[in-house]
Amino acid sequence: MNPANLTEKYNVAAPRYTSYPTMPYWDTANFNIFDWEQAVTQTFELTNRAGGISLYIHLPFCENLCTYCGCNTRITKNHRVEVPYINAILKEWKMYKELMDETPVIREMHLGGGTPTFFSADNLQLLIQGILNGAAIHPQAEFSFEAHPDNTTIDHLETLYDLGFKRLSLGIQDFDPKVQFIINRQQSFEKVQVITQQARRIGYTSINYDLIYGLPLQTFAGLTQTLKLVAELKPERIAFYSYAHVPWLKPGKRRFTEHDLPDAAAKSLLYETGRELLKNHGYLEVGMDHFALPDDTLFNAERSGKLHRNFMGYTHHHTQLLIGLGVSSISDAGTAFSQNVKVVDDYLRLIDENKLPILKGHLLTGEDMIIRRHILNIMCRGITTWDTTVETFILTAIERLEPLAADGLIKLHVSGLEVTKQGRNFLRNICMALDERLWKAQPESQQFSMSL
Repeated sequence: MNPANLTEKYNVAAPRYTSYPTMPYWDTANFNIFDWEQAVTQTFELTNRAGGISLYIHLPFCENLCTYCGCNTRITKNHRVEVPYINAILKEWKMYKELMDETPVIREMHLGGGTPTFFSADNLQLLIQGILNGAAIHPQAEFSFEAHPDNTTIDHLETLYDLGFKRLSLGIQDFDPKVQFIINRQQSFEKVQVITQQARRIGYTSINYDLIYGLPLQTFAGLTQTLKLVAELKPERIAFYSYAHVPWLKPGKRRFTEHDLPDAAAKSLLYETGRELLKNHGYLEVGMDHFALPDDTLFNAERSGKLHRNFMGYTHHHTQLLIGLGVSSISDAGTAFSQNVKVVDDYLRLIDENKLPILKGHLLTGEDMIIRRHILNIMCRGITTWDTTVETFILTAIERLEPLAADGLIKLHVSGLEVTKQGRNFLRNICMALDERLWKAQPESQQFSMSL
């Protein structure tokens, strides 16, 4: 089947598979906070000393609404919100530390948003010092943060570097002024260049740029120019995401409509154009939507079979316990997931009541654990194996996989599958065939963005 026909056939609503089960299919009825605390305690006891834990801290505030964004945000120019929110995060972290019978060893920490650099450098120092107080730092720890090029200062870079942060992710999206205007995300190439150069002089060892294809008014010429400029600055990593058009989740005021978006075929060509340009500039594919230079740890992790994917995205190491702090943050205890409440006021109220601010969660079954392993294998290594005499649900999954094999997206065997070169563009579709919970409970309305 030619690429255009494949795009038309497989451009369906599909999860991004940062977890399995995906959130719409969590069994929330059989979840309670006591079981969640037990899962955290057990996983911590088993893994803290050997591998440490990961922390994700969600900082939701932004001064302006970027209308392409699907993240949980609070738009405000009132910076008096910073300290109360930081105090709440530190109180939530204290609640988790009370579940731990020894000093937590922090292997990974990531500040996401929102806009972490909405917070002043002094307040970020207050936050991180509070997190690290009473904790140990793993010898191979990696701390990273997301930043908006338009408000990131030298003070931000120096303060976070001194606190142990060596990785920086800048949200670029597109350098085309027409695209920046219509998505309300404006920053100049010169500003990005200055921040990149400053970060490297300070000592940051890895810089990532987030780019998006399929944005309104995006053109092949504009995307080509964006990637040319990106190549001049040579970030170690690039996340090249598909724009997720989910107006039923994000109905905020927009400057564009569906008529300003490329159709599926044009969007697929934008991706292929970007993919080839990135390869020409020396970048190699990693997993889904990610590219890295050949000496980057993310690429080497994929090559060595150690690449991992979680709620924070791809990482080159795996901790069994990931604790999410802050509004809407998601946590993973290996055998259970939880998500915090999504509204800042609700989060602050529950913290003030000395309650973990959990909205919902899921306790993984044995079948969930097996399917999760297969989906992780596909998303991170492009190959997985199974035993059909034990994993009986695989027999029905094989039937769903056979059309993908016929279309050349996978090589399907009795004991497993291998993603082909052509199939790398369709990882979400391949994983869907194994998603038993999705097939058992087809949604009445669209839950996910389109896969291509």
